[in-house]
Formats: sequence, structure tokens, C-alpha cells
Amino acid sequence: MRIKTLIPILLAVSASSPALFAGNTTDRANKRIEDSAAVLHEILGAGDRGIPRDLIGKAQCVGVIPSLKRAGFIVGGQYGVGAVTCRVHQNEWSAPEIVRVEGGNFGLQIGGGETDVVFAVMNQRGMDRLMSDKFTIGADAAVMAGPVGRETAAQTDAALKAEIVSWSRAHGVFAGITLNGATLRPDQDDNRALYGANAAPDMILTGKAKPPAAAKGLYAELREFPAKG
Repeated sequence: MRIKTLIPILLAVSASSPALFAGNTTDRANKRIEDSAAVLHEILGAGDRGIPRDLIGKAQCVGVIPSLKRAGFIVGGQYGVGAVTCRVHQNEWSAPEIVRVEGGNFGLQIGGGETDVVFAVMNQRGMDRLMSDKFTIGADAAVMAGPVGRETAAQTDAALKAEIVSWSRAHGVFAGITLNGATLRPDQDDNRALYGANAAPDMILTGKAKPPAAAKGLYAELREFPAKG
């Protein structure tokens, strides 16, 4: 092929590439939101072995990390991507922000594998952490392993003193975890694909961004838990 013919073709491909990549990134981000909704549906529906309903009713934000990858012996590392949304009215939630969890440990763990993680941000201090570019769970924000059960009033009172409460589910076993030392930060590529170049946590999580259609399932789960005092 002659050079003069090849150059226009290369320029055309180059010009179209950002759109192609953006489309792929948007599809990926929407899939992460849908996967998060599916995990939340299963865990919230676990009855007496699930997350206490009163905790979700009092949460400021709820996050889900499907299939978080873990590895190590005694001290392990994690890596995962999921979605978090914050309450903007009594029973209305913000657009989901795509977030990454990296590093840290679960405490005692043997071998590798994957686990689903759900966390609840219980107060304004914890929500303020989410508005930052990056923070470390357990260091920048107080965290505790979440209680398990349909209604666990005494444990719930203790959980309310933490900024973040978290749970995991692996191989059918559901339990509270702390995620100590893990960092949480926005996934800039996915968020920009969903909400535009100026996407930032304080825009997405305060209700200023238009939610994607993929968030419908996530909202359906959370609206079962209207805000409590």
C-alpha cells in the first residue's frame, strides 16, 4: 500500500479509537454496577445470616466489591473493583461511583480465592473520606467487622460508632471483615466513561451526576431500606 494512501487510514483509525475505547470502558463500568447489584441482592436476601436491616437503614453510603481477589497466608492482599452509592434523600441514592480496593488484609486467611465484599459507611466522617482521591481503611477511616443477623440491636449500636462496617462472602460463608490497611480510590477511567471528563467523587456521590440505566437494580435493593434516624 502506498504511503499517501496509508496515512489517511491511520489518521481515521486514530481519530475513532477514543470513541471505541470509551464504549468498551462504559460497557465495563455498567457491568460492574450490575454485578454489584446482583451480589447485594443475594446478601441482603440471606435472612438471619445476612446484614442487619437496621444497619442499612442507617447507612450513609453502601459499597459492593464483587469477586474481590485475595491471596496470601495469614497476611494477605486484595484487589477488586466495584461500586458505591450514597444516600442523597431519605430513600434516594446517588449515581454509583466505580471504586478500586487494593492491598490490606483480612486477618487470618489461607490460600487464595475470591470473595464478595459489602461495606456500609455509617456517618458523615466516613462519607467525607469517600470524597477524597484515596484513603486507607482502618487508618484514615475507623472500620469494624459487621454484625450478622436480621436484627442485632446491641451489635448495631457498636457498629454505628465506626465509620465503615464491612462483610464478606466466600464459598457460601458470610461473615464480618475489617479490610484493615486496604486502600479505596475512584476508578477514574470508568467514572469518566459514565459521567464525563469532570467526574469526581464529590459530584457523583452527592447526586449531581445522572445515574446510568445499569443502576436500576442497585436502587431496587437499597430502596427496601429507607433512612432511619
